Amino acid sequence: MDRKTYALTTNSPDFASMSTGSRSVKIIPLEHPSTTSSSSLPSVVSKWKAMIKRMTWKEWIELFFPCYRWMRTYKVREYLQSDLMAGITVGIMLVPQSMSYAKLAGLQPIYGLYSGFIPIFIYAIFGSSRQLAIGPVALTSLLVSNVLSSIVDPSDELYTELAILLALMVGIFECIMALLRLGWLIRFISHSVISGFTTASAFVIALSEAKYFLGYEIERSSKILPLVKSIISGADKFSWPPFVMGSLALVILLTMKHLGKTRKYLRFLRAAGPLTVVVLGTTFVKIYHPPSISLVGDIPQGLPKFSVPKQFSHVKSLIPTTVLITGVAILESVGIAKALAAKNGYELDSNQELFGLGVANICGSFFSIYPTTGSFSRSAVNHESGAKTGLSGLVMGIIMGCALLFLTPVFEYIPQCALAAIVISAVIGLVDYDEAKFLWRVDKKDFLLWTITCMTTLLLGIEIGVLVGVGVSLAFVIHESANPHIAVLGRLPGTTIYRNTQQYPEAYSYNGIVIVRIDAPIYFANTSYIKDRLRDYEIEKDESNGRGPDVSRIHFVILEMAPVTYIDSSAVQALKELHQEYKSRDIQLAISNPNREVLLTLAKAGVIDLIGKEWYFVRVHDAVQICFQHVQRLTEFPKAQDFLAENEPSLSQRLLNQRKDRFFQTELESGVLGSLLSKDTNPQLEPLL
Repeated sequence: MDRKTYALTTNSPDFASMSTGSRSVKIIPLEHPSTTSSSSLPSVVSKWKAMIKRMTWKEWIELFFPCYRWMRTYKVREYLQSDLMAGITVGIMLVPQSMSYAKLAGLQPIYGLYSGFIPIFIYAIFGSSRQLAIGPVALTSLLVSNVLSSIVDPSDELYTELAILLALMVGIFECIMALLRLGWLIRFISHSVISGFTTASAFVIALSEAKYFLGYEIERSSKILPLVKSIISGADKFSWPPFVMGSLALVILLTMKHLGKTRKYLRFLRAAGPLTVVVLGTTFVKIYHPPSISLVGDIPQGLPKFSVPKQFSHVKSLIPTTVLITGVAILESVGIAKALAAKNGYELDSNQELFGLGVANICGSFFSIYPTTGSFSRSAVNHESGAKTGLSGLVMGIIMGCALLFLTPVFEYIPQCALAAIVISAVIGLVDYDEAKFLWRVDKKDFLLWTITCMTTLLLGIEIGVLVGVGVSLAFVIHESANPHIAVLGRLPGTTIYRNTQQYPEAYSYNGIVIVRIDAPIYFANTSYIKDRLRDYEIEKDESNGRGPDVSRIHFVILEMAPVTYIDSSAVQALKELHQEYKSRDIQLAISNPNREVLLTLAKAGVIDLIGKEWYFVRVHDAVQICFQHVQRLTEFPKAQDFLAENEPSLSQRLLNQRKDRFFQTELESGVLGSLLSKDTNPQLEPLL
């Protein structure tokens, strides 16, 4: 349709009083940005310079040493007792757990003790969380075991050296991500993937520890089928004494954990469980000396010595596991730290947290640790025990140091099945069946993602399980992005508000006008989908709830672009093509409420001039008023379009129209609408103003 048919005039500086030939309406004028004007937003460099100038010396210290934040405001009377009790409680829990997790990783228990010693002190200085308890964890231990056992036998000295090298690589990678502020990349891994992955890993970990219960060796694998086959094939070697002792230890652990969770006055039992099992098992072994129960054996006494990680020739083969462990660290540790920070009323920087974990692993690798991260269970106990600051972590480290100095001769009599029971008790909490039920009830798509990740991890191994889960998760993200939500809008009765007609069935539309809202940025991946949907809306017009003159087809398409935060060159080209298509079918395209950046892009691409500045509006209602007036005029004067397309109005006609517009404007503002409506106008139509 020729734009001359829709010529508009402006008569008011505050509101544009626009005439379409039948009556005048008020609309808010849209401010078009200049394509030559520079952005008013400050550059990233300017922001950094301004921030650096504003920082005080205290803020500089806090930036490099986050521990200064709680040290300078430490309230001795209020915090000291709580920190000491929490540190002692978790420290007692950490000693047997660290040995258990080291065995799961295929290492000697001493390396678990080392991993629970040095990193705690480093993290207390550079970490920003005041309740996070770091050290060996089950999931990281399984990842270490899975990758290193495929390279070298666990009994080989190279195995230990590679585990230490892996700690250095994980630390470096975490620091790089923190310095480049790349922690946001992990957001693409959905919670459903992590939940499915940890649930499957819990089963694999539990079956891997079953050998200490059964009394015979089973195949080392991260897949469930080889583990099950190995357990079944070796059933003739079953030994009942370790099975009975391990089962009793597991029952004690689960009972104490349950009582500690459900009864507030018994919450100390949750942390005391691992120590209780170790003490009882060690006492039994010392008294009765059962030959069929394997023991931890000799553990070197003393603190770890400084040594540089070796075997750098294997760096390339360890990179995938480094990335995976770092991802787990971010998702698990940073997630826990953020939750605890919110509960305790202080702010936490995710990148600073990641840097603290990285430095802890780097420094620890020079003292024979394997990769460490934040523990969910120990952090929860630390918080429940009343930890207020990082001092509780220092107390944990001191307890671990005392254990290394004085208690290692006792540790050699700890039954292996007792340590296995500690691991199994810990990973039972990773089986997230409640999450699966929640996803089934709320979102079947996320439940499918959970199921795919869980099953692939169980059947195909950890690395493939994670890759498949992340791949499917990204596929869902791409699908949602390429097929954005698009809504047809209607006017809510008695208002000038326009909402989705599917959500609000009472909302009505105007005949000859389609109002469409695009709820996503428009870019190369979704332009085809959007164009197809717009064609469908044009054809599938709903006239059951339409108002206004009875017209046979669509004359106007209004795009509500408030949710559109960004458009690219492909989107610009698509808008041009859409405008040409509509023009060939005598349909006018109108755009409502584009943001400044979108409008600037359209202006630079010449789309504003192509469509016409008069067809850009601040509100949907403004666009509807103008479009409706034209539709009404087309029905009242069916030949007006052809006449105006061929003849420009004369000077006398323009003066007459201006007098008529002023008259209509006065009548509209006074509320006298009857004289403006023709006899053919629908009496049920609400006033547009």
